[in-house]
This record gives sequence, C-alpha cells and structure tokens, in this order.
Amino acid sequence: MSTNANQNYANHRQLVPGYHYFLLLFSTLTLIGSFVNLGESITHHEGLYSASLISALALCVVVGALYMRNFAIKAQDRAIRSEENFRHYLLTGKPLDSRLKLGQIIALRFAPDEELSALAAKAASEGTKNDEIKKLIKNWRGDYHRA
Repeated sequence: MSTNANQNYANHRQLVPGYHYFLLLFSTLTLIGSFVNLGESITHHEGLYSASLISALALCVVVGALYMRNFAIKAQDRAIRSEENFRHYLLTGKPLDSRLKLGQIIALRFAPDEELSALAAKAASEGTKNDEIKKLIKNWRGDYHRA
C-alpha cells in the first residue's frame, strides 16, 4: 500500500506481491512438482537419490518461507505491543490493562490518541474482538510500516 493512500478498515490489510504471489506460489508449485518427480523416480527405479534431494530442498523452501513470515510478524507484534503500551502510558499515566490480549492491542494501534484510552478500557472490560475494535475506530490512524 502506498503511504499516500488513506488507510482505513476496508483497505488496511496488505499483501506483498513478491511474497504472497511469487514466493509462496512458485515454491508450492516446485514442491508439488518435486513430489511428482519423486513418485516417477520410485515407479521407474531410477534417479531416486536426486528426486529425494530435490523434494527435500523444495520442502525446506516452503517451510522456510512460512517460518520467515511468522518470525517477522512475531517481531512486529512484540514491537507493536511495546509501542502501544508506551503510548497508552504517555496518554494516561498507566500501562495497558493486563486483560488485553495481543490481538486486541494490535487492533488498538489504529486508534488515534483521542480514542485509545476509551477503546482500550472497553476492549479489556467487554473482551471486544480485534475486528470489532477496528470497526469502532472513528478516526483511523494508519500503520504504513507493517509488512
């Protein structure tokens, strides 16, 4: 998403074409092709060693790509939790309520300073779901740096 576009609930989810379309698609297709090749090698009793190595490497690429994404998101989630806790502390003099779950805190990052305290209190007391928190935000605060 361009940083010039106004971010809101409807367009805040971001797909990274190089990752979501290219890497995941082609690594998955390579894995499927390698398993087909392995099956053919088993059937014809030749090239089994090479086919096994290619399948193992293709599997490693797919699993590695999924872990890379997961690790990046976990690191971003930890940073967001710290940033939002600090922002809440600066605004109210108190840390975020310990009843808030990580997903709720991540959703609260889209709330502007004027709405953060009330939304955080509501989310903690009522257990408001992440998506519902985002829908309750009146003046969306864009996050243009999350991958």
